[in-house]
Amino acid sequence: MQPTPEIQQALRGAELRVTRQRAAVLAAVLAHPHADTDTVLRAVRDELPGVSHQAVYDSLHTLTGAGLVRRIQPAGSVSRYEARTGDNHHHVVCRSCGSVADVDCAVGAAPCLTPSEDHGFVIDEAEVVFWGTCGACGAARPT
Repeated sequence: MQPTPEIQQALRGAELRVTRQRAAVLAAVLAHPHADTDTVLRAVRDELPGVSHQAVYDSLHTLTGAGLVRRIQPAGSVSRYEARTGDNHHHVVCRSCGSVADVDCAVGAAPCLTPSEDHGFVIDEAEVVFWGTCGACGAARPT
């Protein structure tokens, strides 16, 4: 399957060569926000059955370095990938099932939070993870 024009344009706009693997990985991340590597690999193999695990890892690394993909890793969780980049949003994670959802920035533009002390750093981003129980897990709990 040929990469969509939007994916080709995104790759070229990031000054990356358009390869079938990169296009398939980016498409998988777009289709599965907050996916772990195994989920991305399964989605890519639906399009490219012979793709290696290493090729997916390499593509994720390249896409992350180019700013097309963001890698997040909530405490105690595997790395997850999303295509929502550059807006300094945050995440909420279910303590029970591990599902992840986006939470818009708490206040204004990046970094959207001001630390009590910057220790001489020029701060350009704040990463916040909210923890709780998702609606599905909460509904499954006995009362």
